[in-house]
Amino acid sequence: QCSNGFDLDRASGQCLDIDECRTIPEACRGDMVCVNQNGGYLCVPRTNPVYRSPYLNPYSNIYPPPPAPGAVPNYPTVTRPLVCRFGYRVDENNQCADIDECRYGYCQQLCANVPGSYSCTCNPGFTLNDDGRSCQDVNECTGENPCTQTCVNTYGSFLCRCEPGYELEADGVNCSDMDECSFSEFLCQHECMNEPGSYYCVCPSGYILLDDSRSCQDINECENRNFTCTSQQTCFNIQGDYKCLDPVRCEEPYLQINENRCMCPAENPGCRDQPFTILYRVMEMVSGRSVPSDIFQMQATTRYPGAYYIFQIKSGNEGREFYMRQTGPISATLVMTRPVKGPRTIQLDLEMITVNTVINFRGSSVIRLRIYVSQYSF
Repeated sequence: QCSNGFDLDRASGQCLDIDECRTIPEACRGDMVCVNQNGGYLCVPRTNPVYRSPYLNPYSNIYPPPPAPGAVPNYPTVTRPLVCRFGYRVDENNQCADIDECRYGYCQQLCANVPGSYSCTCNPGFTLNDDGRSCQDVNECTGENPCTQTCVNTYGSFLCRCEPGYELEADGVNCSDMDECSFSEFLCQHECMNEPGSYYCVCPSGYILLDDSRSCQDINECENRNFTCTSQQTCFNIQGDYKCLDPVRCEEPYLQINENRCMCPAENPGCRDQPFTILYRVMEMVSGRSVPSDIFQMQATTRYPGAYYIFQIKSGNEGREFYMRQTGPISATLVMTRPVKGPRTIQLDLEMITVNTVINFRGSSVIRLRIYVSQYSF
């Protein structure tokens, strides 16, 4: 900005004198003429020797020649200091030099110096306020959602979040389904099925899914009468299935005492080397049961004076998965020593040998144990 009487020269950035005698109409009136000065002008009489009319025709002899001019008076010259426009300053060479406003922190974030001024800009995620200096956060989430799911605005930026069951991809914007079933085999007791954003558990045939949505419970087809056994058969429930048991039929020379016991009469010569009784028992067991595990108990119903008892597995233990552990004088426990995988049916003859040295007697009884091993471990 220049003071009165000067005008800015945009090419040089300096303030130059204004010739008021040319720019102001009738700057001087009457018999006065205008004389331009540095930063102003003077009105002097036409008769003043310093004035020379620009309209006088030098070739005209109408008027006599003017008198010889006298000495030009020495009017004082008005000198003013150099004034630079806004954004400039006088340097050591008495020239107008640009001021670097960015050095003074006029802008809140980014500043770009330009000749005679400066320009403020903002970092990505901000917009310039009306004052041209300060910056305001841009809420990227209010317009078109830049995320595939949930957008969370932050100061100067934003974050993308995914709904439960999804995970954020490497680009930080897109969400992809999370395969929960691949993380752990314990999410479901049986089988895990992945679906977009979630998963669900399913149970095999013969089971129902419990309220915890992961555990399976056996359906007792025998109690629900959802079986195909005949009227002569007995429904026996096992985990995940059922079996139709045929009635016990005693083979010669045995006689049937009740529905599950056969006896070989002592008076029958064919019974001499046979067990005195055969008792039929049925049990079920899940696949892969932990070992060692006590699964069945056996004991004598009567104890005779002078007698002792020996317990052993007579047949069916070819894989050596079981053994008999005697737990008392008249009792023993069947112990499983190796895991058994199902589905499988095992039949063991558990023998109790009675030895009486007083009367020199030796006899045996057998429990024919049928074990149904289910397909699954639950």
